[in-house]
Amino acid sequence: MKKTILSLMGLFLLLMTQSCSEKNNNPAFNPEVIKTTMNKVAEWQIRHPKHKQNDWTNGAFYAGMFAAWQTTQSQTIYDAMMAMGNDSTQWQPKERWYHADDIVICQTYLDLYRIEKQQKMIQPTIDTLDIFLSKPYPFRGIEVIKWWWCDALFMGPPVFAKMSRITGDQKYAEASDLYFKESYDLLYNKEEKLFARDLNYVIKGDSLDRWEANGERIFWSRGNGWVMGGLARILQELPADYPQRPFYEQLFKEMAGRIITLQQEDGLWRASLLDPASYPGGEVSGSGFFCYAFAWGVNNGLLDRATFKPAIEKCWIALNNCVNEEGRIGWVQPIGADPRKNFNEDSWEVYGTGAFLLAGSEVIKLK
Repeated sequence: MKKTILSLMGLFLLLMTQSCSEKNNNPAFNPEVIKTTMNKVAEWQIRHPKHKQNDWTNGAFYAGMFAAWQTTQSQTIYDAMMAMGNDSTQWQPKERWYHADDIVICQTYLDLYRIEKQQKMIQPTIDTLDIFLSKPYPFRGIEVIKWWWCDALFMGPPVFAKMSRITGDQKYAEASDLYFKESYDLLYNKEEKLFARDLNYVIKGDSLDRWEANGERIFWSRGNGWVMGGLARILQELPADYPQRPFYEQLFKEMAGRIITLQQEDGLWRASLLDPASYPGGEVSGSGFFCYAFAWGVNNGLLDRATFKPAIEKCWIALNNCVNEEGRIGWVQPIGADPRKNFNEDSWEVYGTGAFLLAGSEVIKLK
């Protein structure tokens, strides 16, 4: 009996070793393959523009582009970012000074400014943020909170955190703390450890539209992906001794601990986090942001490597399977405000590309 048990243990260890070896040999984790894939994906997207360059969709895309350039040092990527600022946008946010959608592109302006040191690259952002800080959100004469939808937590706070670090002026970071916590108090479900997309998904009403087919609340994958990605980008900027840093770290770890339990067998997350059966196809933009945030958390010592690395690896393999031969990423849910929009392998959006590039920039650093 003892010999049989030892034989079974030996077989188990052999299978585990083979499994680990197969994963380690997967070309998706070869640093040069990661760089090549990131460049191919970025270059395909550069050749296929879809929106105005300072649109919120491109804000996410160019965040990924900058991360890709840091990883690959591709001159093509760098030139595309500089052309976006110099030729297409003149380093301007989009039209609405009060809306986080219209300042997310400023993250890339600020990142490029750190290299180029040209004041013209950040002055329009400074001017816009100063208006933002001095005026209430204009909504039918009613004062509302600044960031009333969860996606805004990727779009707005990292701009403020970057600006505070660049200028040394704490007014930006302190204002961002206030507005972030207003959104947190409004939208964060402490039992589920997830963010509702906006107030329409917080109030319990008679409308079945606020509930999934299985009776669960609607928690949107991409919306929570935006939040997790935003938290990583905020924490990347905040000093270690910043007074509010523990709040962001705790929220990041709390959400990560919940979201990892919702990953599906194929490595991706579904458009609706709590009703995956109603959404059989994996969704790449939300999954890409989760992969990025998890890998960033492991690389920066906030998430347990043994727990999260297998989930990251599983997701990265799945994300690579959604890249076609040309470099186009499919399975990206179209623009919308909740999970209920159909998509397939031919569905692509620039923010899906951005999420993939951000994920790759951190996966390549995993040990």
